[in-house]
Order: sequence, then C-alpha cells, then structure tokens
Amino acid sequence: MKRLVALFLCLALLSVPARAEKNEKLVALTFDDGPSGRFTQKLLDGLEERDARATFLLCGYRMAQYPQLTERICREGHEIGLHGYSHKPMQTMSLGQIRKELEQALALVPEGCRVAFLRSPGGLYSKNVLTTAAELGLSVLHWSVDPKDWATHDVQAVEAQILDRVRSGDVILLHDMSNSSVEAALMIVDQLQAQGYRFVTASQLAQARGICLTPGKKYSRF
Repeated sequence: MKRLVALFLCLALLSVPARAEKNEKLVALTFDDGPSGRFTQKLLDGLEERDARATFLLCGYRMAQYPQLTERICREGHEIGLHGYSHKPMQTMSLGQIRKELEQALALVPEGCRVAFLRSPGGLYSKNVLTTAAELGLSVLHWSVDPKDWATHDVQAVEAQILDRVRSGDVILLHDMSNSSVEAALMIVDQLQAQGYRFVTASQLAQARGICLTPGKKYSRF
C-alpha cells in the first residue's frame, strides 16, 4: 500500500510543470546532524538572504532540543529528512530498533512538513535499514560530493573541495555543526550562484530531473 501511495504522489508531482529550465544548473545542499542552535540559525539567515533552499537531515534528539529551529527550517521552504533519533549506527540495529529510531524522529517533525528521505548516520546501511525506510515511505539520500567539513575547520579547503568537483545534479554533504562549515556553505552558495547554479531541495532536484522517488531506494545524485 505504501508503495502504491508513493507512486500516486510521484505521478502527481511529475504532472506539475517543473520550474527548472531544461539545461538549468541545479544542485542540492544537504546538512547532517542538526539542528544545532546558533550555527543553524546563522545558516538559515544566510540561505534566506541568498534565496537558496537546502535539505536538512535532522537527528530526533536535536529536534526535541530545538523545536523552533526545526519549524523554521520547514517554514522557510527547506526540506527535512531523518538522520535517526540518537545518531547511533543504524546498520547494526534490528528491524525493531530501526523502526523505533525513525518513528521517534518522525513524531518531532512539524505538522504539514512532508519527509521524503532518510540518511543513516555515517551513510552506512543494512538490509534492515533499507527495508524499514521502504515501509515508512522514505527514500535513502546519499551524496555525490563530500568535502569532509566535519574533519577540518579550514573554510577555504572545504570550499575548494566542492568547487573543484561539483556538477549540476550533485548532492553535497555538509554539517551545520560549526562556524567554519556554515561559512564555507554560504561561500559556496555565493560562488556557484555566480556561475549560474540554483540551490534547491533534494526532492525538488529529483522532480526537476523527472525522477520519481522510490521508498527504500538509495540516491546519490540526480
């Protein structure tokens, strides 16, 4: 039944004309581990100033800690995905443990905010993770560009890693957990917007490419 509902949703989305021009350069910024208080606040302020949208893969315990930021993410046109509840490795969990993690996190998502994606902590998956994602109607969002911003506070190094590799359709992995990551993210937006890129959510990127998201299937770029 969930797969049938997902199919109807996809058909409905694809019946709506995409805003993207055929050859428009689109990219999806994604942020793991938050929300994180002042860093997420600064990031949201910067994205709003630049009319850029992003996908936030949130931890349940942090949504509980920062409910107003979680609501702001959704209210300002960004996308919320799940990063588990506790940020514990999910690939070693049982089906029941994974379902509990995801349902606890889902319960904290603001009303009216549709959740399309799961990203397991560390990007590590098992058959149980994929099965549970499919049962809950979630596609699995991986990435195609990873500057490992969590491992360095060098803003220019993070920026260079992305600018040297990015292509239209990429999903960029970042974290809104430090000032350096947020500064790098906003610099990247400035640089790529100057090159004609538009920043959209992962779901919008999939839609613009005519891709119907399948629950339980893993996507790295569109």
